[in-house]
Amino acid sequence: MSISRTHVLVAAAATVLLAAGCSDDSTTTQSTEHSTTTTTVATSATASTDFNAADVSFLQMMYPHHAQAVEMAKMVPSHTQNQQLIALAAQVEKAQAPEMQQITDLLAGFGEPAPSATEGHGGHMPGMMTDAQMSSLQAANGADFDRQWLEMMIAHHEGAVEMARTELNAGVNSQARRLATKIVADQEAEITTMRGMLGQN
Repeated sequence: MSISRTHVLVAAAATVLLAAGCSDDSTTTQSTEHSTTTTTVATSATASTDFNAADVSFLQMMYPHHAQAVEMAKMVPSHTQNQQLIALAAQVEKAQAPEMQQITDLLAGFGEPAPSATEGHGGHMPGMMTDAQMSSLQAANGADFDRQWLEMMIAHHEGAVEMARTELNAGVNSQARRLATKIVADQEAEITTMRGMLGQN
């Protein structure tokens, strides 16, 4: 009877120790998972705020550059009946208007304000149209408008691609660099389209 009780006590003690061991393993696993998650979040936050002067310059110049492209795109429906040009202008606006908000958000994350949408009309940025050029475009209609718009937008896009490539060479922020990559891809494709359209006019 004594031996039986001893066996029972030993078995009970082993069960308690096994349960304690499982509990420790579970706690250790949870602690490790929490630590990993915290590290991942911290790393992500650090990456999103890692930037240099080239990133800020790119975003601050691209904002008014995009604003002018959107302004030009909005002119199209009231100045031409060219459906291909109307569709292209809508495509330009659809792509660049949301990118302006993205630029604003990135600059805010860097502690930098977005510049005025009209900043840069003096033409000191690559591809920017002057006030005189914008006035000439506004006064044109029909085939003359189509030609001016396409020529100006090709130059405008080429300027944007130039600025985006500078960002890819000198910038460090991953989000700004992704935007630059998208700008190069989108606008080079549109340049090809516009050159083809000019050949049709």
